[in-house]
Amino acid sequence: MAVGKEIRKQIKSIQNTQKITRAMEMVAASKMRRAQERMQAARPYAFKIRNVITHLHYAHPEYRHPFTIERETRRVGLIIVTSDRGLCGGLNTNLLRAALVEMKGWHDRQIGIDVCTIGSKGFMFCKRLGANIVSHVAHLGDTPRIEDLIGTVKIMLDAYSAGTLDRLYLVFNSFVNTMSQHPLVEQLLPLPAASADEAQLNHRWDYLYEPEAHDLIDDLLTRYIEALVYHGVYENLASEQSARMVAMKSASDNAGTLIDELKLKYNKARQAAITQEIAEIVGGAAAV
Repeated sequence: MAVGKEIRKQIKSIQNTQKITRAMEMVAASKMRRAQERMQAARPYAFKIRNVITHLHYAHPEYRHPFTIERETRRVGLIIVTSDRGLCGGLNTNLLRAALVEMKGWHDRQIGIDVCTIGSKGFMFCKRLGANIVSHVAHLGDTPRIEDLIGTVKIMLDAYSAGTLDRLYLVFNSFVNTMSQHPLVEQLLPLPAASADEAQLNHRWDYLYEPEAHDLIDDLLTRYIEALVYHGVYENLASEQSARMVAMKSASDNAGTLIDELKLKYNKARQAAITQEIAEIVGGAAAV
């Protein structure tokens, strides 16, 4: 029965694929938990360093760092964070679509754009798009270190300090929960102004420190931007593993459904073949 043999081969092939997707689902679930833990561990540092910067800023209003000064926008920079691999549903597609909308908005206003990509998917997309890629880093693994990002981010910060860039944005996937991740475009520079309540609460704070407040603010602001990018990378990593786990579970379920349908088709074909053989035997006996 040639048809039955072909169906058995299809079932076997899909079963092998299902084993792979189930294994990838379990691996992604394990990596997702670790990525979430690292993401949550990075949040207190970013929150605390922002408080310290706010305290220093209101304690020394006579000094304004270039990162805090709003200026006319002639050129913007985008730091786009994507994954290195696919098989994670529409995660990268949705993010790159949001980045494209942002880039189109600036392009329509005749404003130039420089791009820094973190991750292979974003780099390949921007390369095909013909965007001006000024820095790129990829293959950071499942435990990216801030040291691996400093060089890439510094290029954008130096461009902003030199006046080449007037705004800097971070584009990444914000982790909401296991089933939901949203692309987010967050302004890094100039730093958004503190709220009135925050300013009123913090303007009397100051610290004992060395060296001068100006030098300290300069270093802290650079560390703060690096911490935001680092946190964004881990948010994107947790989103990637969550999306991959969900995508692989969906693929395993779809494979199971397809296997059931093929088994039903195989049983029907086998039953039809048996019925035909019985009919031939009965017909032959009647002829004799």
